[in-house]
Amino acid sequence: MHTLLLTLLIIVSVALIVLVLLQSSKSTGLSGAISGGAEQLFGKQKARGMELVLHRLTIVLAVLFFILTLAIVKI
Repeated sequence: MHTLLLTLLIIVSVALIVLVLLQSSKSTGLSGAISGGAEQLFGKQKARGMELVLHRLTIVLAVLFFILTLAIVKI
């Protein structure tokens, strides 16, 4: 069981890294990070298409990563 969970964790980790690297950056620099966060929170433009799919898959894989990590620690 431990080996199966560890294998799944490695697969999810690699997939999560690939998904994060595939996403486009919102802006550059510290000022871009501050204004990008505000634009994402209050902006009228919503993510569409492939960007939305990548965003949702990243969330799903991140939750799965934490669940698998906690499951391995419990064993």
